[in-house]
Amino acid sequence: MLPLLRYPTADELGARAAAFVTRHPSDARLRRVGTSRGGSPLWLLSVGHGSRQALVVAGPHANEPVGGATALRLAERVLADPRRDEDADATWNLLLCLDPDGLRRNEGWLQGPYTLGRYFRNFFRPGFLEQPEWLPDGADRATLPETRALLDLQDELRPFLQCSLHGVDVGGGFAELTHDLPGFPRRLAHTAARLGIPRELGPYDTLYWPRLGPAVYLIPPPRRGDLAAAITEAAVESTWFHPYRYGTVTAVVEAPMWGVAAVEDDTIPADAAAVLRTVSRALRHDSRLLARLLTRLRHHLPATQETARLLAPVDDYVLVCPGLADTWDPDIVTADAHPLPPLSTAHLATLRIAGRRLALRTAGLLHRLVAGSGRDPAGVLPELDRLIDLWCADYRDGCGARWIPVARQVEYQSRVVLAAFDLASRHPRAGSRSGEQGWGSEAAVPMHRE
Repeated sequence: MLPLLRYPTADELGARAAAFVTRHPSDARLRRVGTSRGGSPLWLLSVGHGSRQALVVAGPHANEPVGGATALRLAERVLADPRRDEDADATWNLLLCLDPDGLRRNEGWLQGPYTLGRYFRNFFRPGFLEQPEWLPDGADRATLPETRALLDLQDELRPFLQCSLHGVDVGGGFAELTHDLPGFPRRLAHTAARLGIPRELGPYDTLYWPRLGPAVYLIPPPRRGDLAAAITEAAVESTWFHPYRYGTVTAVVEAPMWGVAAVEDDTIPADAAAVLRTVSRALRHDSRLLARLLTRLRHHLPATQETARLLAPVDDYVLVCPGLADTWDPDIVTADAHPLPPLSTAHLATLRIAGRRLALRTAGLLHRLVAGSGRDPAGVLPELDRLIDLWCADYRDGCGARWIPVARQVEYQSRVVLAAFDLASRHPRAGSRSGEQGWGSEAAVPMHRE
């Protein structure tokens, strides 16, 4: 179905799914389950005829295109081995892209050549409040049409398994689960080893979460808190937890684009505090530098919808960077400080990557703002180009980031999803929690911020 030399665009996903249904009319169906803010269709490809439903959500983050290709690969795999799904009495429901508008905004790098500089100069990811999986005001007050479409689909299907397909730009593969699936870490480890994918043993957004096994983490129930914490951590009220009331097991499956070997180094570092000082001070320095560039640039920008869309995530990153740097700095203790857990070499490598990622995303979005306008009255473009080149070189030479071919990313992610499916199909279905007061209806953030 799909030549896996590059990522598919939003239009290609729909066209390839339609062609798949034409070839397999008795086993596959394609329907429109919603419409994006920009008028793009949200396509659901369903394969099989079982009574139990599995839901796969691709493209929830605009800059993570691997999931669409994985969804199409899963459709092929399901028909190639129908016994798996007949034995589980299951139908696969593959939402091809939850944010097609955002995916289109990444088309400047989407089809290659795949270099770090090209990726970050053409990077787009909407602001926190426009990311369709998050429910910052609770499910009842969700307003994005993409979010409403997904919530309606979850309530319709009541799936026994939901897989949310994400991509790590630089780092390693890992997974987050709402329920323990015994045997899943071993299956993930086997797949990663076979395909040469580094496992991320210390993702920064799971620092305080229970670990179910190497590179597999238990998503804690969401708790009320502040927006800054919600932006930098994943345990907010979200569509991951919305179907929990139906006993749904949700697996968030992260596949890396550029792999870094150090993220799976589980050894004890000689001097973690020294590394933390370096990482936090670098982030603090970089965020101050970018804030100054933003100040120089802001009053020159046209008041357009495009400017607002690009500025929203910039403002998010500028907001969270100083506080994040303070959280990581062992020399700074704040009134609401939560001590860092014991850190491995993998944790420190991931924190270094995360700090650099925030700076690079901010610089890349500012670069898009200037380059897209065709003029640079503030004179910031040369400095932004210098910073992007410098920080990409640090990823490449300092962290050892190496491109993982698209075909290998897709094969890794699809095998991990299939492992989750096999185990979740045997998982005892929990009782409904939909009648419990307050469940899934409040704004929330991570447990450690409560």
